[in-house]
Amino acid sequence: MVQRQIEGRGIHDPRVLRAMRKIDREAFLPEAMREFAYEDSALPIEEGQTISQPYIVARMVDAARLDPADRVLEIGAGSGYAAAVMAELAMRVYTIERHPALARLAETRLQAMGYGNVDVRAGDGTLGWPEAAPFDAIIIAAGGPRVPEALKEQLAVGGRLVMPVGQTPNHQQLIRLTHTGKDGFDSEMLDEVMFVPLIGAQGWDAETARGRQECTEPTRVPAREARPLPGLIKQAARRLPEPGDESFADAF
Repeated sequence: MVQRQIEGRGIHDPRVLRAMRKIDREAFLPEAMREFAYEDSALPIEEGQTISQPYIVARMVDAARLDPADRVLEIGAGSGYAAAVMAELAMRVYTIERHPALARLAETRLQAMGYGNVDVRAGDGTLGWPEAAPFDAIIIAAGGPRVPEALKEQLAVGGRLVMPVGQTPNHQQLIRLTHTGKDGFDSEMLDEVMFVPLIGAQGWDAETARGRQECTEPTRVPAREARPLPGLIKQAARRLPEPGDESFADAF
């Protein structure tokens, strides 16, 4: 998984690769999904939610440029997998999940694996975790129409916020926002992505998100036409092994 899906797509930070190699993704999946744990895709988990594609987890963590002394806020704990990856890279991780049952499951899994540096809370992630702020990095694992003001206010000067942003709930651009001081922020577009909607007081409301998702079938909003061709090629591309490598044929 790490060699082909992550390192093969251009992520080379040794700390990120080491964390991705260390953590068993299957431990964060329902039993029926574990045989698919290392495939190159998002997978369904409890409460009708998903665990992100391994590459996307690595891409967002890599973009956040985590240091060992960092305090990180994650919005969208899900299964707890991404929090475990971040816990390998940062001093402390605070993660919020809007589904209480998922938050409890994530906390149980993380504690069982010995991650004492992760705090889990059930609640509205768009409001952040004010009493634990400021954060050196904030990672949002859901797409919103804009970066919530509450999260910008909780980002330390020099901090990095990584989030999918777009005007449709299931098609966004992955951006990195860097707090440069006072009210200053630098924004960079990193990739074309597709995430579940960020629901909350400063994101999508549940009804709007559901309605917009229902309107994105190909007959009404042609998703392929909305995405630039270079982005589609980049998303689909794989680095080929050397012809003599026994895994060379796998790509075909």
